[in-house]
Amino acid sequence: MRGMGKSRRMVSMGLAGAALALAFTTPAGPAQAAGGHTQEGPQGTRTAPHWDVKDSGTDARFRGLAAVSRDAAWVAGTKGTVLRTSDGGAHWRNVSPPGAGELEFRDIEAFDSRRAVVLAIGEGDASRVFRTDDGGATWTESFRNSDPKAFYDCLTFFDARHGLAMSDPVDGKYRILSTRDGGRSWDVLPSAGMPAAQEGEAGFAASGQCLVSSGPRDVWLATGGAARARVLHSSDRGLTWRATDSPIPAGDPARGVFGLAFRDRTHGIAVGGDYRADQASPRASATTRDGGRTWTASAAPVPAYRSGVAWLPHSRTSALAVGPTGTDLTLDAGRTWRTVDTGSYDTADCTHDGACWASGEKGRIARLER
Repeated sequence: MRGMGKSRRMVSMGLAGAALALAFTTPAGPAQAAGGHTQEGPQGTRTAPHWDVKDSGTDARFRGLAAVSRDAAWVAGTKGTVLRTSDGGAHWRNVSPPGAGELEFRDIEAFDSRRAVVLAIGEGDASRVFRTDDGGATWTESFRNSDPKAFYDCLTFFDARHGLAMSDPVDGKYRILSTRDGGRSWDVLPSAGMPAAQEGEAGFAASGQCLVSSGPRDVWLATGGAARARVLHSSDRGLTWRATDSPIPAGDPARGVFGLAFRDRTHGIAVGGDYRADQASPRASATTRDGGRTWTASAAPVPAYRSGVAWLPHSRTSALAVGPTGTDLTLDAGRTWRTVDTGSYDTADCTHDGACWASGEKGRIARLER
């Protein structure tokens, strides 16, 4: 009976995800508001799914986002700011680590509404990792980089204990940190299984999605800034890696793959482009159906630079991509995209209970409503 109950819950959540994707394709009457989200329609009419912008009470830029549920989420950003909500974004509590005002938080991973790990980026000792077990009331610094050549960009967790963080190349190879205790301590992994980096190659700390995982052992690393934009894959928690070229244009320090999302160990989406506002970003999305061994350019790609991407909950074909000029939707696993919102966001994340969140510049945080 317990198994039957779980199956029913999974079917219900799967239908909810499918309904959300279908709702995006259904014409709706209300016009889009200037803030980048859809206004409420006249009484008795159904509005289309839209980003409901929350009042964060700050102007920090939030490139780090960890969505826990429809009610709970964490964001991390500039000026050492970490916020947490437990009531669906109606109220945000500032739970920033003490003395972190000069740090730039770019990634946060949360296990629940109490436990989270946050990454600060930068050269040398500006790259740090903090962990909380009490909802941000207290923090412990668990890693401070001591190598002036290292610059950490992103982190990811396979489960509540095992995780990785990545640095731009040091001595010609990406550097990988590993934790086996939920981020309480970190060790540098051997570099023997890491392919050589291209000249000028690096990761982009733009959305917390340059290092992502799926399942207990698979992890992918997104790159740019060099002649070719690549995606590196490891199936043994970062010990050995295989690099594959993506069709997303590179050849410039501002271009490459910025964000990745995998719904399982084989099906993934890559987004990116050129982050400069005055530059076009053609062919800025791609897909894989073999775990990143090969990548195929989207037939109708995202129309502009996108830094974040997330699969809609319990959907095999629907995902959202976000960037400074809008949100795009795919209903065919990344092969074609269309713009559904014009608000500015840097990253997005969806949860198992059917919620999707986004965050970005000027304190913008939003939850997808329907």
